Amino acid sequence: MLRAIIFDLDDTLVDQESAARMAVVGWAAEHGIAGDDVVARWDEVSEPHYLSYQRREISFQEQRRARARAFLGVDVTDAEADELFAGYLKRYEAEWVAFGDAVPTLRRVRAAGLTAVILTNGDETHQRLKLEVTGLAPEVDLLVSTSTLPASKPDPRVYGLACERAGVTPSEALMVGNSLTHDVLGPIAAGLDAILLDRDGAHLEADVRRIATLHDLTW
Repeated sequence: MLRAIIFDLDDTLVDQESAARMAVVGWAAEHGIAGDDVVARWDEVSEPHYLSYQRREISFQEQRRARARAFLGVDVTDAEADELFAGYLKRYEAEWVAFGDAVPTLRRVRAAGLTAVILTNGDETHQRLKLEVTGLAPEVDLLVSTSTLPASKPDPRVYGLACERAGVTPSEALMVGNSLTHDVLGPIAAGLDAILLDRDGAHLEADVRRIATLHDLTW
């Protein structure tokens, strides 16, 4: 019997990709950087450092500093790197917005007597702020950030620990998210059911349960 639905946060409930894109374009322009490749460059720079953070090789703050230094091509102190990244962060946080189907879906879940859980690879403090800013905080029963766990998605331990915190077994939980690896294949390997949220039709070939909008989520 299903007792909980576990949602990813970024690009599932919150339009993180658009926020990051808008923020980096404005921030880069402040530093004299422009061009059609700005967003692609930011993504290329950010990914390895964020993955290092998820592997517990560097801290959350260290990955921010590394991204600012690499993107801007500067050799600065930690304090200076923090100040530089703060310019991006201010713009990024100002762009946070929940998808239009997020609140109605979370309300449907809770009205059905199910526990609404968020499982995110993001830093807990940062993601909790995101929930507050986007108005999602009152719609969620539990936030589980992997920054409070020994590993990140798609490590199979993560999904079991999230279920444990929610007071359910893996067989009683359904995971919903936009990442085929992190939100579908990982949870399935850990004994959960899972549905892929494929808003842009990027995974039409995937042999998994798939929806194009949270409005189509059924259980």
